[in-house]
Amino acid sequence: MSACTPYELRNMDGKSFGNQPLSICDETFTPLEVHYDLEAAKSLFTRKSIEAGPANIWRYRALLPIPEGFEPDLPVGFTPLVRAKNLGKRIGANNLYVKNDAVCFPTLSFKDRVVSVALANAQAFGFTTVGCSSTGNLANSVAAQAARLGIKACILVPADLEPAKILNTLVYGAQLVRIDGNYDHVNRLCSLIADQYNWGFVNVNLRPYYAEGSKTVGYEIAEQLGWRLPDNVVVPMAGGSLIRKIRKAFKELVYLGLVEDKPVRFFGAQATGCSPISHAVKNNLDHIEPQRPNTIARSLAIGNPADGPQAAKMIRESGGWAEDVSDVEIVSGMQELAETEGIFTETAGGVTTAVTARLYAHGRIHPDDLTVSCITGNGLKTTDALAGKYEAQRAVRPRLSDFEEYLREMNYAAEAKPELVLAGGK
Repeated sequence: MSACTPYELRNMDGKSFGNQPLSICDETFTPLEVHYDLEAAKSLFTRKSIEAGPANIWRYRALLPIPEGFEPDLPVGFTPLVRAKNLGKRIGANNLYVKNDAVCFPTLSFKDRVVSVALANAQAFGFTTVGCSSTGNLANSVAAQAARLGIKACILVPADLEPAKILNTLVYGAQLVRIDGNYDHVNRLCSLIADQYNWGFVNVNLRPYYAEGSKTVGYEIAEQLGWRLPDNVVVPMAGGSLIRKIRKAFKELVYLGLVEDKPVRFFGAQATGCSPISHAVKNNLDHIEPQRPNTIARSLAIGNPADGPQAAKMIRESGGWAEDVSDVEIVSGMQELAETEGIFTETAGGVTTAVTARLYAHGRIHPDDLTVSCITGNGLKTTDALAGKYEAQRAVRPRLSDFEEYLREMNYAAEAKPELVLAGGK
């Protein structure tokens, strides 16, 4: 494995906090960020060293906050970047790609990336119990990776979480605590628990390290495009961290000379039933007005997002925009992506797909722009959103006449039977 670039936590004023399980500056009460010695990275983070690495996120370990001596073995990430020609034809996009984290290992969401980095640090800090506040995908990933590492896991979730995501947490042996409230209530409780117990909460006291794992989405997009940047990126927003970290990845690649610099516009996608960042962008606000979540896209249902103000500011600075779509449009987006590209995404992916379509329809993205739409989770986790959309048809007797009658019933256009040609016939 290649060496890692020196890194440390800093606040917005540049004050160093070294490396410790801490997410907020106790003086300015602003989030702490991981900062790297990018000059030192020039000899470590190169195209040659990256391409010689494993086909997962650890090929980028030289610019991830990985503790000294940590040897990762979980093949997370490096998910497909798919040319979405069929979806593009339907929505008027000539150069559209889908970054498909619906197949991310091991739990089918991009959260596997951030958790792998967070738990590496949890072990280094000596935590024997880890946890998180979660809207579902993070719970699955923490439970699975903690089981692999032999660490206890205690996961807190809103009580109305999708049954599939609850099952996908319990099966790994984690302690699951359902909280009678929304995600923001759960997250506040986790902050109190982290202060009281010596536990590593990936999105509380380990959050700066956890968030850095999202950069690997940006690294992969650039590498899979042949070491170039797209014109636009459409990203679903919950806490607002992912969209910021993709931009950070692009800026690091430019600084280190791995890609040519160019303007990249960032577009945020939210559900109308929980759209605090979209609201801030549309109304040019420098703050977030908290909302009470009311949407089927529960994985995006964070009413008071931690990175919201920074995400809104970054989107505007890039020349991008934010949009939100209704629950009906979310389901249509899920169906559209599946029907055109064979990608079954969860409700968050329905949000991204529907917002992407709207951005083209409203002229905010030019049809010929190189655009990447980010799909962050698998549809098998949110099948309840499609309840009643697909009903089982009547059974057909195993007879050709019955089969053909059924096709006529369903108005299904079958191909004509080919003519049999005798050997030597014309």
